[in-house]
Amino acid sequence: MTEPVSRIVTHPGGAHKDEFLACCLELVFSPVEICRREPSREDLDDPAVCVLDVGGEHDPARRNFDHHQFERDHPPVCALSLLLQAHGLYEDALSFCEWLETTEWLDARGPVATADYLGIGREVLSKLNSTIDLTLLRRFSQVPVVRPGEPLWEVMRWIGSDLVAYLTCLRDRLGALSETVEFWELETSDGERFEAVFLPRTESMPTDPSFGIERFVVEQGAQDRILALVYPDRRGEGYGMSRFRDTALLNFAPLERETDVHFAHKQGFVAKTTSTDPERLRELLVLARGFARG
Repeated sequence: MTEPVSRIVTHPGGAHKDEFLACCLELVFSPVEICRREPSREDLDDPAVCVLDVGGEHDPARRNFDHHQFERDHPPVCALSLLLQAHGLYEDALSFCEWLETTEWLDARGPVATADYLGIGREVLSKLNSTIDLTLLRRFSQVPVVRPGEPLWEVMRWIGSDLVAYLTCLRDRLGALSETVEFWELETSDGERFEAVFLPRTESMPTDPSFGIERFVVEQGAQDRILALVYPDRRGEGYGMSRFRDTALLNFAPLERETDVHFAHKQGFVAKTTSTDPERLRELLVLARGFARG
């Protein structure tokens, strides 16, 4: 659909994370005002009006994205899910954004069912909220119209822009990593084997060279065998080393005694070395494995 959006309409009253984020996302593609009111029949029939989380219809051709009319046993989805699907971003968002599934469950099933699904206590969900969430949703719920140029509108577009940039950049990054990443198999002095991922320094490196490596490991199905990540240090010419998913099977803290290690976190999850020799990097990883074993 090429017809431009003239306005976004979502429901009035209390605001929830799903329609708030859906509005943020649509602002990236349609930088228009957001009206918080019940949609009219004209709104629902007009493809130039993007109706989110209200209206009782899911019709992407007319830009209507509501999920409340779905059957009770329908897989959990929310307005954000439907809009991500329409923009061709849903599959990557579901893979790259661990919070999305929880957002879908909270909106479609409620906090009790969501807590049960996640295997946590109901009170844990409340502990994960921050004043950022509460303030943005409260401010959003208090205004009938959010207009371009207003502080809240600008923040919402930042959020949407960062989400889209993250999804598109990460997909591109994973493609680049597939061409450069090396899988190392290492062996300790007593014959134990373990694996690490090594990213060599190249001419064109992102600002954060480690960006996307953990996700790349998961995409390769190697998450059960990788213990360490080794990547160019963004603050120097050497390399950073970190535990994959903070595994306790490596301890980098004692590496601070090594002359070529200029930083090792006291908790043992990361270290930085000035060395650029792959063989030396392998030696440091083997030492970290030995320190973890005591």
